[in-house]
Amino acid sequence: MATMSVISSSKSFLYNQNKLILFSIFKHPKPTFSIPSKPSTNLTFFTPTTRCIHSSKQSLETKNQEMGLTQRPNIVNILEERGLLESITSENLRLVCSSNTNPMKAYCGFDPTADSLHLGNLIGIIVLSWFQRCGHNAVAVIGGATARVGDPSGKNIERPELDVQTLESNTLGIVQTISTILCRNGNPNSGGLMILNNFDWWKEVKLLDFLRDVGRYARVGTMMAKDSVKTRLESEQGLSYTEFTYQLLQGYDFLHLFRNEGINVQIGGSDQWGNITAGTELIRKILQVEGAYGLTFPLLLKSDGTKFGKSEDGAIWLSPSVLSPYKFYQYFFSVPDVDVVRFLKILTFLSLEEIKEVEEGMKKPGYVPNTAQRRLAEEVTRFVHGEEGLQEALKATEALKPGAETKLDWKTIEGIAKDVPSCYLSYDQVLNASVINLSVTTGLFESKSSARRMLKSGGLYLNNARVSEEKCIESGDIIDGKVLLLSSGKKNKMVVRIS
Repeated sequence: MATMSVISSSKSFLYNQNKLILFSIFKHPKPTFSIPSKPSTNLTFFTPTTRCIHSSKQSLETKNQEMGLTQRPNIVNILEERGLLESITSENLRLVCSSNTNPMKAYCGFDPTADSLHLGNLIGIIVLSWFQRCGHNAVAVIGGATARVGDPSGKNIERPELDVQTLESNTLGIVQTISTILCRNGNPNSGGLMILNNFDWWKEVKLLDFLRDVGRYARVGTMMAKDSVKTRLESEQGLSYTEFTYQLLQGYDFLHLFRNEGINVQIGGSDQWGNITAGTELIRKILQVEGAYGLTFPLLLKSDGTKFGKSEDGAIWLSPSVLSPYKFYQYFFSVPDVDVVRFLKILTFLSLEEIKEVEEGMKKPGYVPNTAQRRLAEEVTRFVHGEEGLQEALKATEALKPGAETKLDWKTIEGIAKDVPSCYLSYDQVLNASVINLSVTTGLFESKSSARRMLKSGGLYLNNARVSEEKCIESGDIIDGKVLLLSSGKKNKMVVRIS
């Protein structure tokens, strides 16, 4: 059993589960460029550095020896087999991963443009977790500095400017999400997780020093040839100079991390290839060394080529404070059959043998529809929200299924209320009202006639019980005296809060 001790150098202690996390707001790596004699007084940005250190006494090497293994699993081969590898900057990365050398340090960047990460960010977290599981070190870099500029990759227009307070709030939310997921799912034999904020090293950089020491190595022709730049230059919106410099800023991040933290792999989506290679080129030209690698993974797309991660209500967020585990689970449960096997390979840590069994099971007579989707939803929800979040989602899913015998309670309905339409009505407005009238008043139906048609077809439910006649609401129908649940079919619901 791994032991744990707790040390905190500030008031911010994020998370622990047999692991140690230091959330230091005071640590600033030694800057590369000249520093003013006094720090600027107008810089108030909260810049966290988080380290999650696994304290298991048994090292990866010892465990491998006991198992008769001489080397750790090859992370590049694993990612390739699962469809998680798009490109690598050099085949030497595969060779290095095959050798029994020191663990690698891989980082992925996350710009705090919102207070929660979304499904598009999940692959980056999954790949970092694969690095951990293969005995390497995972590093997440929050773009507290680069978010002020905005990455033009994959964008048709310039990103909106964010104020300092918003960036602070977004940073804290993202740090919480990443640390919770990766510390919960990390390999106790790896070096764990480190979270850095690039504002720590950018805040003291002087423009003239940067142009002299870094800018002189950047070739404009090469920068212009990047896909993200060419696409925007050809668009009606064009590209601002600020956005044009983004690739150089991200490139310098890799240079700084390689030199100061020993981080030698940068990962990102396929749209980040130009930014990643900007970093490997700066390292090669300025430091005149090899050993810095880039690795990209495919963007998360459906089989029809559209982005996976958007619902009718917007993005699928990873933070439970923005999107409930129930709603998160439901999104994966509704994945089409044509995509489910591929998503099991990309988004879960099930073995390829287990996934093959699921795939073969889908072809057999008697296959229960959505069995594979249920497995996908359970695995991804458990990874993002933990076992507790998964159980919350399963309980809500079962309880809110029309016709389910599970007794509803106020807490279960409140847990999904933010994910479905809801309204407030007074007790007097609800008591003795007909279900038909109430369905129209709350907006579940546009008219009484459409509500009656649904009732006659057997698709109108009150608290999951089918309404077979034009009944009126009784006091016993109001769950815990606080709420009602109206349903039209399986998906359309309305939570009626009693005020």
